[in-house]
Amino acid sequence: MKFGLMPAYQISPVETAEYAAGLARLAEEVGFESVWAAEHVVMPAEYASTYPYHKSGRMPIPDAAVPDPLTWLTWVGAASERLLLGTAVAILPQHNPLVFAKTVASLDRLSGGRVILGVGLGWLEEESRALGIDFRTRAARCDESIEAMRALWTEPVASYRGEHVRFDAVKCSPRPLRSGGVPIHVGGHSRAAARRAGRLGDGFMPLGGSLEEMAPLRAIMEEAAREAGRDPAAIEITRLGAPDPEHAKACADAGVDRLIVHAMKPDLDGVRSIAEAFLGEVPR
Repeated sequence: MKFGLMPAYQISPVETAEYAAGLARLAEEVGFESVWAAEHVVMPAEYASTYPYHKSGRMPIPDAAVPDPLTWLTWVGAASERLLLGTAVAILPQHNPLVFAKTVASLDRLSGGRVILGVGLGWLEEESRALGIDFRTRAARCDESIEAMRALWTEPVASYRGEHVRFDAVKCSPRPLRSGGVPIHVGGHSRAAARRAGRLGDGFMPLGGSLEEMAPLRAIMEEAAREAGRDPAAIEITRLGAPDPEHAKACADAGVDRLIVHAMKPDLDGVRSIAEAFLGEVPR
């Protein structure tokens, strides 16, 4: 199993150049495969939306600095040589897919083909409202954006005709280093997310829930892949969790391909201590 590292937004100075570069060097030195960044453009001072990944229904890091993930990952990529650079997750319906395709492809080129684009719909209606985006159409716009970005990345002259995304005969350069474009991993906790991963994703990131709750979602993903004429075995499974060797073993036994663990300490020395102890106890 592969292991990724995500910064502890709530307790670390993630937004500083020193921390970002230091975390990149640390992750590469101790043996992580990847570093991952989250996304929130704004956090409303008050919100009625329910955060789906905590029993309280409230986001546990409401006041944390959350840098733009692609900008942050550019800094991380420049401070490392081999680390894969992932988003967990970018809120795709909040982006113009042509602009986003250009930004992601640019980072992929600059980093030597190291980007993994994790995408999700977003749960915070008030954030979408502040951005002037219709929260109700986010699923359809996510699907169309995935298809449109792939066309921009793989076709010399691309066109796309959807309900929310439309363009004709355009060129988008640079294109990603890999011929098939940047791998897109679909995140979420719902049956719809699992189906989207099966139909459109290079990976599936079942967010939240237990390993037992993941099993039916994986089955839904695999069935959707087969219905779309795709190989379910080619779709990577990535989960987020704590740096606990027992949990890592359980994930491996459940068929998880990658576990992203949180850096549980505010300072880099503390992160290194936990990371070295964790990676020293897990099979790789």
